Amino acid sequence: MTDYADAIARFDTAIAEAKGADAAFSALQALVQASVGAKLFTYMTVDMENEVARRAYTSDAANYPTSGTKPIRYDSWFDIVHKERRYFVANTIADIAKVFPDYELIDSLGCQSVVNMPVVLGGELVGTVNMLDVEGYYTPERVAVIRKVVAVPAKLAAAVARG
Repeated sequence: MTDYADAIARFDTAIAEAKGADAAFSALQALVQASVGAKLFTYMTVDMENEVARRAYTSDAANYPTSGTKPIRYDSWFDIVHKERRYFVANTIADIAKVFPDYELIDSLGCQSVVNMPVVLGGELVGTVNMLDVEGYYTPERVAVIRKVVAVPAKLAAAVARG
């Protein structure tokens, strides 16, 4: 079993100094890179009252900028992530295409697998951590690392980002 103590310690130091969403999610992205890896990393906030999501952080501002909102889509992905609060995992571009209309852009970036991790605070889904990489990348073992190493720090990063 891999020891992630150093990566968690670096996250702890970074999050202790973080002010605002960029610093908080940058610290989380560094933890993801050190533990499980992701070619593309984003964080989406959720506003169910207005039925919109907003990209609050991105590792690729050219292709996935943080400006603007997009409407919440009520589909199988929504059921898994929002209603059931489970991770959505897809390891092929065909499976990604079933739920993400921008699958061609995702594919063009060399990403054919994804994990969307719901972030819940105070009983409310406040956002999702989105990690994308090459086809077949998010194996059950890597998803287990995300659960073990990233899940709790993601909540802390979301709380810091919210102020």
